[in-house]
Amino acid sequence: MSPEPKKRRGASADGVEPSFEVSLARLGEIVEQLESGELALERSLELFEEGVRLARTSQARLEHAERRVEELLSVDDQGNPVVQERPTE
Repeated sequence: MSPEPKKRRGASADGVEPSFEVSLARLGEIVEQLESGELALERSLELFEEGVRLARTSQARLEHAERRVEELLSVDDQGNPVVQERPTE
């Protein structure tokens, strides 16, 4: 019998990434734990890896939101709003 695949920390049981707000809260917890200086090296590395993954995901979400806001604020030559269709996700 092969071992189960490792689940990504921070993801729900169905593999869905946590919301931006949940990710930020978790990042805060990770920072507090790492700054405490009371963790073993291996645990520190695990938390650091989780934090990097959450930070990258959060940054990508922010960039996506920024692009969407820019799209929504666009106007054509006549001053009409230019809204692009959102791709279905």
